Amino acid sequence: MNVLFIVVDDLRPVLGCYGDNLVKSPNIDQLASHSIVFSNAYAQQAVCAPSRVSFLTGRRPDTTRLYDFYSYWRVHSGNYSTMPQYFKQNGYMTMSVGKVFHPGVSSNYSDDYPYSWSIPPFHPSTEKYENDKTCRGKDGRLYANLVCPVDVAEMPGGTLPDIQTTEEAIRLLNVMKTKKQKFFLAVGYHKPHIPLRYPQEFLKLYPLENITLAPDPWVPEKLPPVAYNPWMDIRQRDDVKALNVTFPYGPLPDDFQRLIRQSYYAAVSYLDMQVGLLLNALDDVGLSNSTIVVFTADHGWSLGEHGEWAKYSNFDVATQVPLMFYVPGMTTSSASQGERVFPYLDPFSHILGLVPPGRSKKMVELVSLFSTLSELAGLQVPPACPETSFRVALCTEGASIVRYFKSSEQKVQKKEDGCSDTKKCYSEEPVAFSQYPRPADTPQWDSDKPKLKDIRVMGYSMRTVDYRYTVWVRFNPENFSADFEDVHGGELYMMATDPNQDNNIYNNTLHGHLFKKIVDFLKH
Repeated sequence: MNVLFIVVDDLRPVLGCYGDNLVKSPNIDQLASHSIVFSNAYAQQAVCAPSRVSFLTGRRPDTTRLYDFYSYWRVHSGNYSTMPQYFKQNGYMTMSVGKVFHPGVSSNYSDDYPYSWSIPPFHPSTEKYENDKTCRGKDGRLYANLVCPVDVAEMPGGTLPDIQTTEEAIRLLNVMKTKKQKFFLAVGYHKPHIPLRYPQEFLKLYPLENITLAPDPWVPEKLPPVAYNPWMDIRQRDDVKALNVTFPYGPLPDDFQRLIRQSYYAAVSYLDMQVGLLLNALDDVGLSNSTIVVFTADHGWSLGEHGEWAKYSNFDVATQVPLMFYVPGMTTSSASQGERVFPYLDPFSHILGLVPPGRSKKMVELVSLFSTLSELAGLQVPPACPETSFRVALCTEGASIVRYFKSSEQKVQKKEDGCSDTKKCYSEEPVAFSQYPRPADTPQWDSDKPKLKDIRVMGYSMRTVDYRYTVWVRFNPENFSADFEDVHGGELYMMATDPNQDNNIYNNTLHGHLFKKIVDFLKH
């Protein structure tokens, strides 16, 4: 099987296939209708570079030692194999288009080429204009705004980065059609990452009168200040700067909150169009029956919940991601000769109510992608990492989740009854772990993206079906150690009664067993 790995920047699960009634995402919903869809999938850190390095190496941020953007794991922690590198070593042609690794120091200024990729990675030529003044204001002048619907023809180069990414990915699919070599093609889309710059016609899909505020647009009163992200990168945009919002808690005016939410949804529909064109091309080259398609995001994004915007936190809105796997013959019956699996669906005319047939509510983590894709492709699954793995080139810290694909959850439970090794006992409550660093106990200008040398507190978060439990503890950036005897704050939210995570009951609940669980996990 070939692999088409689609990773999106800052996409929370606001998609039709995740039950969102407002968003128009017919092409992703169509992919979901042939896939197994995980409704509880979580990133390991809600910021681009650490999350991507984590899932591409199959190691957690405490092992890659990347919590910011400024180190290359091969030099800084260990010469770890990556998922594309492993596929390359197993005879695959590996290719990267768009934003897959985070560009810059964290991938050695080369997207980890030539280790991970067979050919040099492709970046759209118009990417360099991403933060330029390309947004036309009401006065006709150009600004570097957060909310940025545009006329594509007026853009530098007459196009947008994600459009170029789709075109290059389609070109490579056409090349691979004739090559007769297995391939691993990773395609990274920028939107809905800020600025929310997308073709202006997508606004038509979301009349402003249909846009509501977040259900909980206030800062929860029992939230420890260390847990709050003050959304600094948004404050630096021209249109937000003009609002003179107070630091750190805001809030943004209601009408502007609606504009952000409207533009985020419009950017998601623009993304859906790109995904639709890409999958339609997979049909065109006749490879839909022999290609595994994975669709996910590096983390989520707050849209006003808890008075927050952006990512940079341990809340579900920042850590939860869409995750689906299309595996021909496993998640769907193989299409007959000439039958289209992914015909392009126009978001402007297509209302799709497809419900994914395969849905799993199991807690899963992006760190499991490496072992899961290896198993699906029929490669040997890399071994689980030993307790300290800095010198181990090939191992993963996330177990394959293929076991959740085939059998109903009851069957998995039964099969494992009476097993003695708890690590192999899948009947254990599945848990997803995330973490986030802070420079201080109260919001600072660098709270969202502290540099390694400035990290003083680390928030470790454990999410199960029933609760999210987070402890903020002292962290020493010189030896990468967390001191669980020095707790700076805590959060506990019960999902049954508080699904939005607004009522922190940490201070009035006994949670010693949860503390022990999180510490035991992190020490091993």
